[in-house]
Amino acid sequence: MSFPCLVFRRFSSTVAMKTGPSKQHFALPISEASLPKGFVATGLHCGVKKDATANDLAIIISESPRETSAAGCFTKNAFQAAPVCVSQEILRRTNGRARSLVVNSGCANAVTGEQGLQDAWAMSQETSHLYGAQEPSALVMSTGVIGQKLPISKIVTAIKSQARSAATRSLSPSASAWQEAAKAFMTTDTFPKIRARTFSIGGADYRIAGIDKGAGMIHPIMGPPVANRPLHATLLGCILTDAPVTPSSLQSALTHAVDRSFNCISVDGDMSTNDTIVALANGAAAPDDIPEIDEETAPDAFLAFRTELTNFAIDLAKLVVRDGEGATKFVTVTVKNAATYEDAHRIASKVSTSALVKTALYGEDANWGRILSSSGSVQGLSVPINPARVSVSFIPSDGTAALPVLVNGEPKIVDEVRAKEILELDDFEVCIDIGDFGSQQAKYWTCDLSYEYVRINGDYRS
Repeated sequence: MSFPCLVFRRFSSTVAMKTGPSKQHFALPISEASLPKGFVATGLHCGVKKDATANDLAIIISESPRETSAAGCFTKNAFQAAPVCVSQEILRRTNGRARSLVVNSGCANAVTGEQGLQDAWAMSQETSHLYGAQEPSALVMSTGVIGQKLPISKIVTAIKSQARSAATRSLSPSASAWQEAAKAFMTTDTFPKIRARTFSIGGADYRIAGIDKGAGMIHPIMGPPVANRPLHATLLGCILTDAPVTPSSLQSALTHAVDRSFNCISVDGDMSTNDTIVALANGAAAPDDIPEIDEETAPDAFLAFRTELTNFAIDLAKLVVRDGEGATKFVTVTVKNAATYEDAHRIASKVSTSALVKTALYGEDANWGRILSSSGSVQGLSVPINPARVSVSFIPSDGTAALPVLVNGEPKIVDEVRAKEILELDDFEVCIDIGDFGSQQAKYWTCDLSYEYVRINGDYRS
């Protein structure tokens, strides 16, 4: 009897193993003067994570006497996690009047059946009790491993520790409390992602703050709550402001902002079961005689607010890509002169999720043929791509000259030395000019795909 000869091959690569630049400089301090009025926050360890020094529970509550508006955009994944279902139901029950949120990390509470739903409702109920509400009205978010159940008794005990009369209460409006809350969002993140700033509308000054998390399983496609939806590693984020905004207008502004920010990022092309962005507007900085900003009755003020919210959301979303698992490059993919925004967005998304493109970027290889191939594979565009009109360039972030590699369908002789100089940068842009005489443009923010990404995700549950 003969046996086949087994041949083992050792693969080698000319690409040097490298790690990305340190990301800690993105963990910027925040000033209390830029934090929205009327909110208190905390972050603490409750026992979801094994590491007793790691925060795994965050609570944020509006204590403003004015009604707080709430809005949310949620994953379109068919396997929506229990907290996603519960938060959508709360927004429907309250008509967009929710004043708090509770977040745990370390366990996604996704694909956990009826028990998962009960646990998410328990988190909302106990948080609502902290400010005297009898019915559950706190929005809920969870992140971590899918398919595992929450240690709900530990979470409930930790929430109860924040009762106003409890000696263990740490809820506070201080900058340090907000920083601790941001740490509680983290899973494989390497730094807490929190930003805050001030803005003005109609002569009134307001503040806005945001926290988000995410480093892997990042390719969100989120939308507003869907009516009558059956209850059945992740992007999470919250944006809070002391501006007065009606619930419907806050939802409209948030949907617009998310479409142009969080729905335009990708680390690995995988949509999570838990992706959620929520917004709260408590009006605490507005004088009593100033009405809530409304899209119908105050369109100019609404557009100004929507612009501020969108720009702020873009800054938060970029932090997620900068912290992409194993990422060494932050890459902006711009598609311009398309017939519609939707066409441009779909092409940018396709290029940003191409494993061949992303590995070439890691190898600092200006393999623009992969970019073209990915762009040309998008089906169902309103105006088909005309290859004879397409141009591609690499644009450095240091202000030096761009490098065109394709002009009107004709390849250029590529200066490989110059291409290497650009692709060695931490930040650069890939620009795809469709050239179909349209005027629409879309941007996607992505990163490269490295050996380190495989290592992180190969032993994520270990």
